[in-house]
Amino acid sequence: MEKIIFETTEAVLLVGAGECRPDDLREVLAVIPRLVAADGGAEHALMIDAIPEAIVGDFDSFPSEMHSKIPENRLHHVAEQDSIDFEKALARISAPLVLGVGFLGQRVDHQLAAFNVLMRRAHQRCLLIGSEQVVFLCPPEIDFSSQVGGLVSVFPLVPIVAESCGLHWPLDGLDLAPDRLISTSNKATQNHIHIKVNMPGLLVMLPRSEWRCVHQTLMRTPAQWPVP
Repeated sequence: MEKIIFETTEAVLLVGAGECRPDDLREVLAVIPRLVAADGGAEHALMIDAIPEAIVGDFDSFPSEMHSKIPENRLHHVAEQDSIDFEKALARISAPLVLGVGFLGQRVDHQLAAFNVLMRRAHQRCLLIGSEQVVFLCPPEIDFSSQVGGLVSVFPLVPIVAESCGLHWPLDGLDLAPDRLISTSNKATQNHIHIKVNMPGLLVMLPRSEWRCVHQTLMRTPAQWPVP
């Protein structure tokens, strides 16, 4: 078990070194002021004059000349190379929800690695915010709002049994799996969406404009996956 270095009862904004527009970071930071950086994500924060409360990583993407801009007690070097910086940071945060900016973008391999972390750290609720969409691992059961006709994409990382209400193509009774049926480009038929799954592994993807609503929903959703 990794040692927790940042603990709070509030939602936390975790910034990564990937694609991250300054205005996007400012927008989320205005709502989620607790800021942690995963390695080179600290550079994004410093560009908007935001000082992370902690920086976690192997420091291979955070320029050494910038270390002096951060109080030394906020620098947490993790030397092991068995995990990516996103996981190094996520594993050391204790919070009801982590919102990740700078983990989705042009690099498909980086996105796949981030989804792998969401799956393996399913007990740590996390919402990834990109320039076009938000992505989260579905908890055991969730109810959220959506605009009728709005995008509600889901993708199974493992074989999943699911139930749904409010989707154009219901998930009930489907043999969902990455090598079988998926349900991307699904859409809402009503303003209230309900999804229930039997195990961790279903990614939910919504328009980026929904991030505040999803943040509030995940914060108040009681059902969560147990710590392995």
